Amino acid sequence: MRAFVFPGQGAQTIGMGKALADAYPSARAIFDEVDDALGEKLSTLIWEGDIADLTLTANAQPALMATSLAALRALEAEGVTIQAASYVAGHSLGEYSALAAAGALSVADTARLLRIRGAAMQEAVPVGIGAMAVLLGMDFEAAQAVASEAAQGEVCQAANDNDPSQVVVSGHKAAVERALVIAKEKGAKRAMLLSVSAPFHSALMAPAADVMAQALADVAMSAPSVPLVANVRAEAVSNVDTIRALLVEQVMGSVRWRESVIWMGAQGVSETWEIGAGKALSGMIKRINRDISTRAVGTPEDVVAAAAALNS
Repeated sequence: MRAFVFPGQGAQTIGMGKALADAYPSARAIFDEVDDALGEKLSTLIWEGDIADLTLTANAQPALMATSLAALRALEAEGVTIQAASYVAGHSLGEYSALAAAGALSVADTARLLRIRGAAMQEAVPVGIGAMAVLLGMDFEAAQAVASEAAQGEVCQAANDNDPSQVVVSGHKAAVERALVIAKEKGAKRAMLLSVSAPFHSALMAPAADVMAQALADVAMSAPSVPLVANVRAEAVSNVDTIRALLVEQVMGSVRWRESVIWMGAQGVSETWEIGAGKALSGMIKRINRDISTRAVGTPEDVVAAAAALNS
């Protein structure tokens, strides 16, 4: 049994997806569709722009989705469909890529939703007020205790449970900075601020959650053709109303990636294919469950190799 997984923010690089677009007309069509949906040449930024501009949340989110869907279209051109997977899952914004891959959302609607989501998350908190930090060598329960102790009346919460030794905390900058000190005192191997523009997946994102509730209510959605392992539930969901509600909850809620991988393994998933930019999720999955094999699909060479394996 296999799962297709889709990366989140941080995986972006200038030039991602360009070789796919050059090699596969169906992959290029995804970038054209996203450009049309947004009314701008996001593809030019992705392939020729400045990394600082691409990293802006409102750009990175649709750009990473476009790259993932381009890789999926290239796989389809080689005879591999989404039905090759028993589950789809994505890390934060990757959940939208997973839903588009499974046919629950159109590519154009997904691009527009992610542009709205990225802008709303950026605008929810003035720059400099919030922060995120990664705690290495500390499990989720320990990180939760650190965040609780650091809060001191402000927001500080465990935002991303990435793997057994990597947890991200998010909230008010002063509280997150206190968490760094406390985490080191409690034995974290490393604790450092992340270069992000807002405190994602924290209670400070409430205004963005309100924006997404409205945006999601207005968009057409169908049941995914492959069940989605949802970030905030760490189990599979297929009901459209449930998915809408969970996507809103996800804006402020924890990304339960470690638990999601454990759940998939318990269902019999023995291989994951990371569709799109980078290999970050593959690294996390290996640290969560060594019995699950991981392969990344981000280049034409990856696509050909994946198709050979998946079609055999």
